Amino acid sequence: MTLFSQRKGLKPLQKAIQRETLDQETRNKLWSGIKLTVLDNYHIPLPYESRDIDNKTKIVWRLIIKLWLNYFSKPIDTIPSYTEVYKIIRDYFFQCKWNEALDFLEFIAKNIPKQWQESLIEISNSFFTAESSAYRFLGVEIIEISDENEMSAVEEALDSKLPYIVHLSRALELLSDRETPDYRNSIKESISAIESICRTITKNEKTSLSECIKEIKKKQTLHPAFEQALLKLYGFSSDEGGIRHSLTEQSIELSYSDAKYMFMLSVSFINYLKGKLSE
Repeated sequence: MTLFSQRKGLKPLQKAIQRETLDQETRNKLWSGIKLTVLDNYHIPLPYESRDIDNKTKIVWRLIIKLWLNYFSKPIDTIPSYTEVYKIIRDYFFQCKWNEALDFLEFIAKNIPKQWQESLIEISNSFFTAESSAYRFLGVEIIEISDENEMSAVEEALDSKLPYIVHLSRALELLSDRETPDYRNSIKESISAIESICRTITKNEKTSLSECIKEIKKKQTLHPAFEQALLKLYGFSSDEGGIRHSLTEQSIELSYSDAKYMFMLSVSFINYLKGKLSE
């Protein structure tokens, strides 16, 4: 929805992409999302009400304890009243560094019930999008995205109950850890995700991508050139001279770009194989 000033060209229609920053408007919205989906579930009983604590209030208080102990690293016997805690964490969210605000948001998402989690993630992503932020929730991890198509591909790959999801989720977690990223093991997990879906398709614990493609070809046609391209690309990533063995040697410095490339490669492979299976 455009407003008068935007239509007249007095205010920009869209912000520049926010990368390695969170402006005031974005923080305002993200905090409002936390308040609406999580903190507003806390109920302070009025004098004439029962003093019994309802379940939602208990959940919020358990979150406060986890924040105090595991996020702020403070002893739990120093937790003040809820009203004071609310002010402390609110002030922290608006005053901390941009990456710490994302850490805080992610910590909350990982420590609340699934229904609340889904609501918080949905509303946060809508605010990230509206404010032209370069960050999104994928699962319960906040990552930097290049474009919306890339994000959609990852969401499609993560929407599964097949065993590969364990490896793919772990690869994303290691890749998106802002404090101690582990690019080496993220790459290994990405490759393991491809191997896992291949084992699922062929029902063989020692299968390879080539065997997986043979299984698909029993029901679907594949252009020979396309098949060879897939096999060569996978070979580059996993054989003795490829990424798994050479790039993951301890002497080689790995970067975010290396790990992200392998993660997106595995996402593409997985979505392709899932699509072929559904056909």
